[in-house]
Amino acid sequence: MSAAAETADKPVSLSASAAKRISKIVAKEPEGTMLRVEVIGGGCSGFSYRFGFADTVNDDDLVLERDGARCVIDEASLPFLEGSEIDYVEELIGASFRIHNPNATAACGCGTSFSV
Repeated sequence: MSAAAETADKPVSLSASAAKRISKIVAKEPEGTMLRVEVIGGGCSGFSYRFGFADTVNDDDLVLERDGARCVIDEASLPFLEGSEIDYVEELIGASFRIHNPNATAACGCGTSFSV
């Protein structure tokens, strides 16, 4: 299955850059480790993104896969992330995962918190 076909029917997508970085990070972790993305209350704009690792998939998780990389998102976070792309960017000031979220009406300068 092509990378485009893997993410075409999902409400959230992974960029090629994010998939490459996830694969690199989890290569040093135990087999089956994947990225977990959550939306939590807090931050200067109302909600924040939390990135972590998971080794299990809950029954209500959305599982994203691209180029062998896996990412899971819990059901409660999905409405806030619908239509988003999880990306990994490298800039002069640093590198980080970023979420391009069309639902966010405002965001803080660092990009880790948002409001809807």
